[in-house]
Amino acid sequence: MHPPPSAAAMDFSQNSLFGYMEDLQELTIIERPVRRSLKTPEEIERLTVDEDLSDIERAVYLLSAGQDVQGTSVIANLPFLMRQNPTETLRRVLPKVREALHVAGVEMQLTAAVSFLTILQDESVSIHSYTHSFLQVILLHLEHRDTGVSNAWLETLLSVIEVLPKETLRHEILNPLVSKAQLSQTVQSRLVSCKILGKLTNKFDAHTIKREILPLVKSLCQDVEYEVRSCMCRQLENIAQGIGTELTKSVVLPELIELSRDEGSSVRLAAFETLVNLLDIFDTDDRSQTILPLVKSFCEKSFKADESILISLSFHLGKLCHGLYGIFTPDQHLRFLEFYKKLCTLGLQQENGHNENQIPPQILEQEKKYISVRKNCAYNFPAMIVFVDPKNFHMELYSTFFCLCHDPEVPVRYTIAICFYEVSKLLNSGVYLIQKELITLLQDESLEVLDALIDHLPEILELMSTGGETSVQENKLSSLPDLIPALTAAEQRAAASLKWRTHEKLLQKYACLPHVISSDQIYYRFLQRMFTIMMTNNVLPVQKAASRTLCIFLRYNRKQEQRHEVIQKLIEQLGQGKSYWNRLRFLDTCEFIIEIFSKSFFCKYFFLPAIELTHDPVANVRMKLCYLLPKVKSTLKIPADKHLLQQLEMCVRKLLCQEKDKDVLAIVKRTVLELDRMEMSMDAFQKKFYEKDLLDQEKEREELLLLEMEQLEKEKQQNDGRPMSDKMFEKKRRDTKTPTQSLPKNIPISVPGPSSVTPSTSKEIKKSKLIRSQSFNNQAFHAKYGNLEKCASKSSTTGYTPVSGLGKTSVLSLTDDSFRTRNASSVPPSFSPNTPLPSTSRGTGNSVDPKSSGSKDTQPRKATLKSRKSNP
Repeated sequence: MHPPPSAAAMDFSQNSLFGYMEDLQELTIIERPVRRSLKTPEEIERLTVDEDLSDIERAVYLLSAGQDVQGTSVIANLPFLMRQNPTETLRRVLPKVREALHVAGVEMQLTAAVSFLTILQDESVSIHSYTHSFLQVILLHLEHRDTGVSNAWLETLLSVIEVLPKETLRHEILNPLVSKAQLSQTVQSRLVSCKILGKLTNKFDAHTIKREILPLVKSLCQDVEYEVRSCMCRQLENIAQGIGTELTKSVVLPELIELSRDEGSSVRLAAFETLVNLLDIFDTDDRSQTILPLVKSFCEKSFKADESILISLSFHLGKLCHGLYGIFTPDQHLRFLEFYKKLCTLGLQQENGHNENQIPPQILEQEKKYISVRKNCAYNFPAMIVFVDPKNFHMELYSTFFCLCHDPEVPVRYTIAICFYEVSKLLNSGVYLIQKELITLLQDESLEVLDALIDHLPEILELMSTGGETSVQENKLSSLPDLIPALTAAEQRAAASLKWRTHEKLLQKYACLPHVISSDQIYYRFLQRMFTIMMTNNVLPVQKAASRTLCIFLRYNRKQEQRHEVIQKLIEQLGQGKSYWNRLRFLDTCEFIIEIFSKSFFCKYFFLPAIELTHDPVANVRMKLCYLLPKVKSTLKIPADKHLLQQLEMCVRKLLCQEKDKDVLAIVKRTVLELDRMEMSMDAFQKKFYEKDLLDQEKEREELLLLEMEQLEKEKQQNDGRPMSDKMFEKKRRDTKTPTQSLPKNIPISVPGPSSVTPSTSKEIKKSKLIRSQSFNNQAFHAKYGNLEKCASKSSTTGYTPVSGLGKTSVLSLTDDSFRTRNASSVPPSFSPNTPLPSTSRGTGNSVDPKSSGSKDTQPRKATLKSRKSNP
C-alpha cells in the first residue's frame, strides 16, 4: 500500500488518484473475510440457549445438541461445575462428556485432558470417586491416533499415578501394562508403557519391582524399534532411584552398557546421558572400570557422529568431569582437557566471512549446532576451572576463556557473562587475570551480554578491588584505568537503546561504586550523569534508579564542598525546577534521602524545600507530597524539631483550607488522619522505637565520621606539606579491621551547643578519630550495600516513627528564622556547612501565587503560606 500523503503534498493528478483507488480496493479485499465470518440468523438461532437453564442443565443440553465449540466450552468449564455441584456433575454431565469424547476432535480432547488434571489438583472429589469416574476415560484415550492428544492424556495419567493407592495401581495400570508392552502392540502403546513404568517404580517395593516391573523393562530395552529403546533408556534413571544401588548395578548397568553400543545414535545418546546422571550411584570401581572406558569411547567417536551428540556431550561435560574426578590418570586428565578446549573453538576455524545467503542451508544448520556446543562449553567453564585447579587457570584455561569472551556469537558471550561471577569466585586471588575480559564484556556491542554481566556486577567489582582477599592493603582496581570508561560507555549504550530495564538495572548496580572507586572519580565521572538522567530521561523507573544511586553517591562522598553542591543542585534544579516532572522527581529523591540518610540530615537540608511544594501549582505534585508527608513527619524529633513540626502543621492546614482540587483534597484528608495517629519520636531513646532509633544513630554517626575524615585529611595535608592521594588514603583506611559497631559509644547523635562543633586539639583524640574514620570508611559500605538494604527492609517492615497528632500541638507564632533552619541543638556538626545553602536560607516573605505565573511553574517557589478557601 502507498503511504498516506500529507495535506501539503497531496497530488490530485490522474496517476495519484489511481494509486488511491488501488488502496481502497485493497482495503475492500481485507474487509471481505470479516463480512463472510458473520453468523446468519439460522446459525445464531442454533447457538442460542435458554437463559433460564441451570449450569448443569445447560451443560447437558450443549453436550447433547450443541456444536463442537459449545461442547469444548462445557468441558473447559468442568472443574468449575465439579466445585459447584460435584454430585450432579458426576451423575448427569460426565456421562455426556464420555459420549462426546468418543467422536471428539483434537481441540476437545486436549481440553478434556487439561480439565481432568485440574479436577485432580483441585481435589474436588475423593481419590476413590476420581478413580471410579475419570481413570477409565483417561486410560481409554492414551493411545489416541494424534500424538499430541496421546501425550496430553499421558501427562494427566502420570499425575494421577502419584496419588493412587497401590492396589488400584496394580489392578488398573500395572496388570494391563503387561499386555500393552508386548511387541504385538503398536509403537505408540509401547512408548506409553515405557513412561508409565518409569513412574510406577517409585510406588512399589523392591520385591514387586524385581518380580513384575524389571522383566518388562528388560524387554522394552531390547525392543526392535530404536524409538522404544531410547525412550526406555531415559526412564532407567527413575527406575535406578527406585530399586536401590544393588539392583542398579546388577540390572540397570548391564542394560546401559549394551544400549551405549546400540546402532541407533539416539539410543547411544540416551544411554550416555543416563550414565552421567547416575554417576553418584556407582562406586569408584564401577566408574574406573566400566563407565570411564565407555565415556572415553563416546568422546572419541563423537566428532565422527551427528553434531547433536556433540551438543549433549558438551552440555554434560562439566558434570562428567566432576563425577569422574579423582580416577583420571594424568594422561586421561590432559586428554579430557584438550577435548574440552577443542569443543570451545569448534566451528571457528571455518569462519570465511561469506554472506549467509551464499552458504548452503546444511552448512548453516551445522554452524548453529557448533554455536550450541560452544555455548554449552561456556556454561561448563566454572566446572572446568575446578577440574584443572584454579592455580593452573592461567596456564591451562586462560586462552580458552579469552576465546569464549571474544566469541563472534552473542549466545556464547551471553553465557560466559552469566558465569563470570562464578569464575571470579573460583579464581579468588587470581581474579586479576580476567580484568581485561571484564572490560571486554562491559564494552560488548550486545546489550544481552551486558544485561547478563551486570546481574552480579557489585560482587565482581568487589572481588576485583580486593583481589579475592578479605584483608587487602590497596584497591586492586587502581591498576585498571579502563574500568571507568567502560562503565560509562556501558551506561550510555544502555541509555541509547530501547531496553530501559537493562538501563535501570545498570543504574541500580552502580550503587556499589563508592566501595570500589574513589569519591572524586564518582563525583567527576558519574554524579553529573545521574543528574542528566533524572532531568532528561523519559522512563520513570530509570529516573528513580538514577535518583537512588545519586543519593548513595552523595551519602558516601568525602568532600563537604561537593556534598553541598549536589544538595544545592537537587533543590534548585529539581525542587524549584520549572517542569513539574522535575519537582515530582525531587519528591522521589526526598523519599530516598529519608531511607538512606539520618533524620537530622533530611531535616537540615530537605525538610523545608519538600514542604514548600504544598503550594505547587500542579495538582499531581501536591498529591505526591501528601503521600510523602507521613515519612517527612517521621524524621522529626521532639523537642528539638518542634518548630519544624509547627510549620508542617501549618502547611497541612493551609492545604485543607485552600485546596480546590477534589482528588488532592481527598488525599489530604486521609493524610491528616494518618498524621494524627502517628506518635512523635523523642530526642531520647524510647523503648518501642529502640531498633529504629539505633539504626538512625548509626547513620548519623557515620555521617559525622565522614566530616571528621575530611577534617583530619586536611590537617594531615597541611602537616605533611603535600596532598594525600586517593590511593594513599584507600591504603590507609584499609589497614584496620575494626567494624563500625566497635566505635566508641559516646559519639553523640545530636551534639548540643556550639562548643561541640570545635574539634579537640588533643593529639590523642585526633588519633582516636582517625582510627574510627578509617574503620568507618572500611566497613560502612559493603559491596552488596547491606547497610542500605537493611535500612530499606527495616523501614518497610517496621513502618515510620509515629508522631503526635496535628491537633495536639499548639501552633506558635513563627519568625522568619524558624523557617530557615533547625534548632541549633538538633544540628550535628557533620552537617554544618561552611556557607549556608540556598535551600536552608530562603526567607518566608515575598509570597507569590504560583498559579498567576501562566505556566506550570516559571518561578522558584518559596516557603509561603497562601490563603485559599475550602472546607477542611
